[in-house]
Amino acid sequence: MGERAVLAEVGSLPEVLTLSAALAASRPHGVVDVVPAATTVLVAFDPAVIAGSVVRAWIRSAGADAAAAARPAGPVVEVPIRYDGPDLAGTAELLGIGAAELVARHRAAEWTVAFSGFAPGFGYLVSAQWTFDVPRLASPRTRVPAGAVGVAGAFSGAYPRETPGGWRLIGTTDAPLFDASADAPVLLPPGARVRFVPAGEASLPVRDTPRRRVSQAESGVSAEGGLRVVEPGLLATVQDLGRPGRAGLGIARSGALDRAALRRANRLVGNPEGAAGVEITMGGFRAVAARDGWMALAGATGPITIDGRPVDAHTAAAWPAGTELHVDRFAHGARAYLAVRGGIESAPVAGSRATDVLAGIGPAPLRSGDVLPVGPAPSTPVPAADLAPWGSGSDERIEVELAPGPRADWFAASAHRALFEEEWTVSAAADRVGMRLDGPELERVRQGELPSEGMVAGALQVPPSGRPTILLADGPVTGGYPVIAVATEAALDVLAQARPGTRVRFRHARPLP
Repeated sequence: MGERAVLAEVGSLPEVLTLSAALAASRPHGVVDVVPAATTVLVAFDPAVIAGSVVRAWIRSAGADAAAAARPAGPVVEVPIRYDGPDLAGTAELLGIGAAELVARHRAAEWTVAFSGFAPGFGYLVSAQWTFDVPRLASPRTRVPAGAVGVAGAFSGAYPRETPGGWRLIGTTDAPLFDASADAPVLLPPGARVRFVPAGEASLPVRDTPRRRVSQAESGVSAEGGLRVVEPGLLATVQDLGRPGRAGLGIARSGALDRAALRRANRLVGNPEGAAGVEITMGGFRAVAARDGWMALAGATGPITIDGRPVDAHTAAAWPAGTELHVDRFAHGARAYLAVRGGIESAPVAGSRATDVLAGIGPAPLRSGDVLPVGPAPSTPVPAADLAPWGSGSDERIEVELAPGPRADWFAASAHRALFEEEWTVSAAADRVGMRLDGPELERVRQGELPSEGMVAGALQVPPSGRPTILLADGPVTGGYPVIAVATEAALDVLAQARPGTRVRFRHARPLP
């Protein structure tokens, strides 16, 4: 799965549970994520720490050991439920049983969390006692409320937040399925055993009530020592380097799309490279400083002024208290990163200050009136200059290196030729979640659905339309479309600056040393 992940394919869901438990028990340094899914386990790793060949050998060894050992039992979690879902009667009729029998069989089953996905805290539950294969709704709902309990296929699950969904809803729960502010944010992690009990009878872990995601303006943060947003532009979010290592819980890495630009902006003002800044999309951003400080912008370029005076990009500049920074519409690139000396110090969520727009984790996208707290200035001075070369590149055409994908054999030889020989165009359907490309249809030689499996940023998923979508930092951690190839880590920064209409040529990635 690209240059930084391996997809281990096994024969059944019980084997997935056994293998993922064995991997979790012997995880070596350098392995970032272990993500179980329907018939696969994705292992993401850092090639600077551990070689891919070592990871593959470790997976094979753990698999051999797991086959000879019993899978350890996970913790038991009781989930209170009211069987009051709108699809209860219809689902029972579809299965040829009465509603009372459906309730009895669902409650009597001992469920296991096979894997997470779809949304943080959403566990796919399986049970040997649940023998039904429930078809999904023909037309998915545009709104499924938080706490809804549903069934689909061989699975049951509970929605941790309001989302669209096609599962048949049979009940509701008040259990805190996901609380990003908690030390253990997911109530139902992979491997946990689940019992559904009548509402009011469950013995749940003591957890704070999940907090509603609010803007900085609603939070009442003091303006002292911070900056006030006057105009956010098209989209402005707080971003750092993200929250890696939590994909197994359904939490994407998120973070800055152009990580090199964020690192550069932070270096310019003397911050640690991973300090939080503001990701500005397409420009049009204005903010006022509450104290004297320093700022720098890196990434996309356009006119920049402080108190009406021009300021250069990729250069540290003094930002006096009470003056307005205006980042005008970008002439080149799509995203710029505003670093302020001291860094943005919004409350961390699941180990990061990053905004995940798909999962709704972290601060809400910025809006007029929001106040961002800024930390104390570092003890080191503002550097005289940054030594890293930079350039905004071309808005008309970019080149992107692709490493092999796990489902390349699902596609015809003509699809592989088209992928690398034809020119693609970034469509208007491009955001922090993914980027859809316009171009020739990539023909499959294998049809049918793919069971959900782990995904990585940069994965080129190909839906039935044949037009690929490149997953980006806020993309889902599992998906059901085959991945023909994966953009390299360096290419993700290039893709972050692509606008709708940018032409893309793909090249074969050079193997890592």
